[in-house]
Amino acid sequence: MNRGAASPDGTQIVLALETPLAEDIGLLFARHTADMHADTPAESIHMLPREALISPSIDFFVMRAEGVPVGMGAIKRLTRTHGELKSMHILAEQRGRGLSRRLLNGLIAYARQTGLQRLSLETGVQPTFVAARALYTAFGFAECPPFGDYRADPNSVFMTLEL
Repeated sequence: MNRGAASPDGTQIVLALETPLAEDIGLLFARHTADMHADTPAESIHMLPREALISPSIDFFVMRAEGVPVGMGAIKRLTRTHGELKSMHILAEQRGRGLSRRLLNGLIAYARQTGLQRLSLETGVQPTFVAARALYTAFGFAECPPFGDYRADPNSVFMTLEL
């Protein structure tokens, strides 16, 4: 998958399958990890380490603006028809340009193309996750019970979208 298009400011934006071990995406992982640990108790952090994103059941994407990595996200197949969004992150200095919407649109489109019928996610309840929850809700995700290997957690919100 390689979805490329110019943004309203003329910047070329490309979302493509890549390896999570690419050298130039270290900043994305560092920022994502820092954000997840900023106000979430350690036992409630469900992000996957970078190396764990290398799996036959995970498709990992990088969003680049003029070739520079600005965002990432992954889809983990839980079953033949159910997937989970993982590691979705846009660099803070790139936010406000609609990149989160473009990333989520691309991930949902890919999920549909690969035959998934449902896409679920886990996110936090803390104030730092308000914008993320609003984005997911705007795309039609609705709160649901824990799925997969998750258990009820007062620091987690579980959401799902029927595709």
